[in-house]
Amino acid sequence: MISMTNEELQRWIERVSRESFGLPFRHKASFNSRLSSTGGRYFMKTHNIEINPRQLAAYGPEETEKIIKHELCHYHLHLAKRGYRHRDADFKALLERVGGSRYCRNLPGAKARGPMPYRYKLICTQCSAEYLRKRKVNPQRYRCGKCAGPLKLTVIEGAEPKAKR
Repeated sequence: MISMTNEELQRWIERVSRESFGLPFRHKASFNSRLSSTGGRYFMKTHNIEINPRQLAAYGPEETEKIIKHELCHYHLHLAKRGYRHRDADFKALLERVGGSRYCRNLPGAKARGPMPYRYKLICTQCSAEYLRKRKVNPQRYRCGKCAGPLKLTVIEGAEPKAKR
């Protein structure tokens, strides 16, 4: 397992910024182990960068450097007042040029995040039309869209309702 301090990460990001972008990184870099579904994060207000240390431990410095380059693309483009969002052409072009990763790899043991399953079904009591819902709704507030009949809420078998927190 590779471990690194925030000071070492700061120097690493400053070096990558100079070598890959030709520009200095003048803000704060730190590790954040609470990041769960992302490899890093750029803050627009403070211009700081956080990196997930579990990515470094799981995949090593090569993959982590790609994540650093991704966050530095956000950083430098935002400060230059150019397209810094994932969908912007400036961001995509710079990311390709410096060799950053578009997406980080999933951490081992992380549960797969897919679309939320349908858990509920509204059934019209008059015409038997069915409406699938992911979240629980109050059937008294709605009517059937086909015949305006009253609806009845049922739980789909195999799709357990979420437990209350």
